[in-house]
Amino acid sequence: MEISLYKILASVILMLILRPLGRPRRRWKDNIKMDLQEAGGGRGDWMELAQDRDKWRALVGTVTDFRVP
Repeated sequence: MEISLYKILASVILMLILRPLGRPRRRWKDNIKMDLQEAGGGRGDWMELAQDRDKWRALVGTVTDFRVP
């Protein structure tokens, strides 16, 4: 009886340690996508847009202006 109790306790402890609770954390990429969708610039691939500094800077400026109350 004691062996099976130890196995159960060990499996519960491992489950609690290895698997975090709650929803997954939001990544930086997810934040960028959500900001662009809110500003109406969610069209196209934002990674390609980020390669052109001038276009990216203009888009980021509009998004930050959009978020300021």
